[in-house]
Amino acid sequence: MKTAQEYISEIKTKIVEVNTQQLLTAMLTPEVIIIDVREHEEFLTGHIEGAVNLPRGVLEMKIHEHPSVSHHCEWQLALNELADKEIYLICRTGGRSALAAASLLNMGFTKPYSVAGGMIQWQQDGFPVIPHKEMP
Repeated sequence: MKTAQEYISEIKTKIVEVNTQQLLTAMLTPEVIIIDVREHEEFLTGHIEGAVNLPRGVLEMKIHEHPSVSHHCEWQLALNELADKEIYLICRTGGRSALAAASLLNMGFTKPYSVAGGMIQWQQDGFPVIPHKEMP
């Protein structure tokens, strides 16, 4: 038996992790794809500008709905368009994003990147967060 932490550590040997500075640099390109795999309630507490919320539990079933490919009527065309794009995945600490990266690799995506340290590291590094705003 493996603990969750042991399993995630094993997964991290099979994926590419990037640090928060690498993500910040990638955000300079307008076509950057950032997927926040935290639960919706977590996402609402604050997120990275431009991030799309696709929780870890539904990522594989919903990735074809990403706004950058939502113009496609068929999910296979959407997946094909995303397959070779750099996709930055972020969660709270880096565990769920690592699992998400492994899952996307298994689906045939070529450049899924897990952000090491997640939103906690992002905020510790002083990078910008879009705060949750209450609806009037």
